[in-house]
Amino acid sequence: KLEVEIQERFPRHIVARMDSDTMKKPGSHAKTLGAFKAGDIHILVGTQMIAKGLDFPNVTLVGVVNADVALHIPDFRSAERTFQLLSQVSGRAGRGPAGGRVLVQTYSPDHPCILHASKHDYTNFVAGEMRHRQVHNYPPYHRMARIILRARVEQAGAAFADEMAAAFTSALQAMQAVGPAEVRLLGPAEAPVFRLKNYYRYHYQMQSPSAATLHKLLRAVIPTLHAPTGIEFALDVDPFNML
Repeated sequence: KLEVEIQERFPRHIVARMDSDTMKKPGSHAKTLGAFKAGDIHILVGTQMIAKGLDFPNVTLVGVVNADVALHIPDFRSAERTFQLLSQVSGRAGRGPAGGRVLVQTYSPDHPCILHASKHDYTNFVAGEMRHRQVHNYPPYHRMARIILRARVEQAGAAFADEMAAAFTSALQAMQAVGPAEVRLLGPAEAPVFRLKNYYRYHYQMQSPSAATLHKLLRAVIPTLHAPTGIEFALDVDPFNML
């Protein structure tokens, strides 16, 4: 849709699009970038694949559309990823002697990651982000483990997720009866991307200030879990992606 609108507004300019749908043929990625660098393509529209690691001295204007869309993803790293992307895409403009501008479209202009990225202020962004994570017990202050369960049948997946949660709760209570064991249990719940490749997905999350305590709980429960046919689960310690 954006590509069509740009073509209508700039009919005398050559517009190209780079995303997973248009770059399927072997060599298409390098061919498009080569044409853009040579000036045969005037406006390049794309996803994150054009934001990172490209050096075009003749680029003087970069626009970021819906810059804050990732902020609405239920992931504690969302602000970090948004800041990173804006910083990277900003670096595509103004590399030549002509200088450059970056225009950011956002519904959250006062969000710290947007404000600090616009000023290239990494230090203050990190300071604020670390305070936020400390308050909510997110890494690196607490360790985290996430179990992702996927099932062909929705009801069967939900039932096994409840069984898994009961096993962790029981094991934690047994540990706490012997001594202090601080672990926060969350879930089970539907994963943010609930259905993927014909599988229904659930997740379960644990947080603890002690890696040893968390690993002890996992070692006590994981070997006892036997998923029925059609159900699989995986353990992700200190997950990089919460989707």
